[in-house]
Amino acid sequence: MNSPDADGLLAEQLLRLTRRLQRSQKRLLEPVGITPAQSRLLRTVAHYEHPPRMADLAERLEVVPRAVTSLVDGLEAAGRVRRVADPTNRRVVRIELTDAGRETLRALRSARRAAAEDILAPLTVDQREVLGGLLSALVDHVPERRC
Repeated sequence: MNSPDADGLLAEQLLRLTRRLQRSQKRLLEPVGITPAQSRLLRTVAHYEHPPRMADLAERLEVVPRAVTSLVDGLEAAGRVRRVADPTNRRVVRIELTDAGRETLRALRSARRAAAEDILAPLTVDQREVLGGLLSALVDHVPERRC
């Protein structure tokens, strides 16, 4: 069993690694002209089979709807998304990727791969596989909620 100090050290290492990955991604995103938050929204829109509603995006991103509105405004001004009317309800607005948005996603994937490669460079293929399994176990674990 790990001591509390060992667990604290491990948590600190994970936080440092996360910050390093975020800095690397931010540096690689600068030439694309997009913020990390806009990048996340763009990737989220792309995961939907049909253009999502703003409320769907806010829920998926776990943010307030106003935050989504601001992000969409910026992405729309850059021509990466557009607001479209729902075909079944004119009052509902959906967000759809444009060709420029799809091109930006390709650039984002490339930047993310480069950032990950930079972080993972010291590891062998086998070590990366073990790390992937360990991270999956942590990410997929849903702790019990206590009252």
